[in-house]
Amino acid sequence: MSYENILVHEDNGIGTITINRPKKLNALNRDTIQELHTAFEALDASTEAKVIVLTGSGEKAFVAGADISEFAHFSVEDGGRLAAKGQELLFNLVQNLGTPVIAAVNGFALGGGLELAMAAHFRVASDNAKMGLPEVSLGVIPGYGGTQRLPQLVGKGKAMEMVMTAGMIGADEAKQCGLVNHVTTQEELLPLAYKLASKIMRNSLVAIRGAIKAVNANYEDGVNGYETEITEFGNCFGTEDFKEGTTAFLEKRKAAFPGK
Repeated sequence: MSYENILVHEDNGIGTITINRPKKLNALNRDTIQELHTAFEALDASTEAKVIVLTGSGEKAFVAGADISEFAHFSVEDGGRLAAKGQELLFNLVQNLGTPVIAAVNGFALGGGLELAMAAHFRVASDNAKMGLPEVSLGVIPGYGGTQRLPQLVGKGKAMEMVMTAGMIGADEAKQCGLVNHVTTQEELLPLAYKLASKIMRNSLVAIRGAIKAVNANYEDGVNGYETEITEFGNCFGTEDFKEGTTAFLEKRKAAFPGK
C-alpha cells in the first residue's frame, strides 16, 4: 500500500514503520494518524511481520508533537472528539496490538510523539533524545493517553512534574525513571531495536500475544489482571507452540515455534 506520511518496510520478520514528515519534525496530523492505523493493522495481520519497530525519519525528531494548526480553532466538542478518535484509531490500538511494538525514539518525542512512544510495548532511545509533554504551555492537556501512561511508567510524582512544568528530559534521565529501556547512539539505535526484535522472535509469538493481554489488563479499570493471566496461561496449553516448546525443552533442543 502507498502512504504519503509514513514509510513501511518488512525484512526478516521485522516490520519497520517510519513517520516521514521531516519538514514538520514528523508531527502527527489526522492523515498521519490514519495511515499509522492502517499500517499497524496490516502488519499485525501479516504472516511475515513478527515484531514492529516504530521510528521517525531524520536525526532531529521521532515525533515532535501534534500538528497544532489542525486544532487551534476547535470547540470543546471538537476537542473531545479529536482525543477520542485519536486514542481509538492509534494509541489504544498500538498498546493492545498482539504484535510486539518497539519505539525507537530518535531526537524529540514531545506531546503526541511521546504519547505514541508510550503506547508502544517498550522504548529505546538515542542519546540525543528529548522527551516531554508540553501541552499545558499551550493551554491544553495531553489528550492521547499521556496523563494515564506516563504515571504508569515513571510514577505519579515524576509525571506530575513533567506535565505541570511542560519540561523536557533527556535520554539518560528517561532511562533512570523507567520511561525508556535502553539508550544508545543515534547510529546504533535501529540496530539495537532490531537486535531486541530478533530476541523476541526466538520465542513463541502466540505466548507473547497472551502476555501482552495479561500485562495490559493490570492497567484496565474493572479488569482483574490475575484472572486474565490465568485465562491466557490456560489458553497456551491448547497451542502448537506449547507442544513444541515443552517437547524441545525435554529433548534438549532449540524450539522451532510454528506460531500457532
